[in-house]
Amino acid sequence: MAGSPSNIAEYTVSELAFALKRTVEDAYEQVRVRGEISGFRGAAGSGHCYFTLKDDRACLDAVVWKTTFQRLRFKPQEGLEMVASGKLTTYPGRSRYQIVVESLEPAGQGALMVLLEERRKRLESEGLFAEARKRPLPFLPSVVGVVTSPTGAVIRDILHRLRDRCPCRVLVWPVRVQGEGAAEEVAAAIAGFNAIAPGGPVPRPDVLIVARGGGSIEDLWAFNEEVAVRAVAASRIPTIAAVGHETDWTLVDFAADLRAPTPTGAAEKAVPVRAELLAGVADLARRHHGSLRRLVDYRARELAAAAR
Repeated sequence: MAGSPSNIAEYTVSELAFALKRTVEDAYEQVRVRGEISGFRGAAGSGHCYFTLKDDRACLDAVVWKTTFQRLRFKPQEGLEMVASGKLTTYPGRSRYQIVVESLEPAGQGALMVLLEERRKRLESEGLFAEARKRPLPFLPSVVGVVTSPTGAVIRDILHRLRDRCPCRVLVWPVRVQGEGAAEEVAAAIAGFNAIAPGGPVPRPDVLIVARGGGSIEDLWAFNEEVAVRAVAASRIPTIAAVGHETDWTLVDFAADLRAPTPTGAAEKAVPVRAELLAGVADLARRHHGSLRRLVDYRARELAAAAR
């Protein structure tokens, strides 16, 4: 009889489990899933991390392998709504399915702002943004170090304004200013400048400018990453932050010794105007010369009076 149990194909448990695994992986090889992070307790001893993505009606187990977790631009955070990209797979040993996460990002600007504010408060509580630790800039630096992209308008604007105001030696440490790995490159550049020994073959900068052009909060996110913020705070060379436009603020701005509204503004704050300095020196020289002449005239009158 058609459809009777005796005519239905028979599977072993393993055969069925792995058939389901292949079906799920073929059908959902790449997915993006939005949900709230739940049950995240940090990376396990193995370096992998496990959590659940949930909404009001369902939940989905998630795993991030160690090597992926290390390079995640946005780490999982308990209670934060995020979008996970990856592939679905099953674990036959437990009859469960899960997403193997390849990347994570906050679900929209609202989630990003929540993450940013939490990070700001935590770093502020450590004293990284305290006014007491900020140092004055040197009045007349002979070497300016710039951490930015080697191409584009930002570096051209900085060099042009430095050249117009007060020509000096400029060292540019090229970095990516957006995307994966950008924050680490910025941090490495700041540490690299600080590692230059005074009096060596490469001149040590007297002041640093960390800069990039404007963009969305996602574009500027590298300058909100802890690794970049901590590098700025740890710099022994006074640092000017110039990230984005005048209305843009990043955590690097809070950690720097001085914040400039634009990269061009950073160049203006880094050096004085040479023509004004020369005019000031000339004025002082005239005053000094006038004072000497008056003193000589006064002494001459005194001597003449004494001789009479």
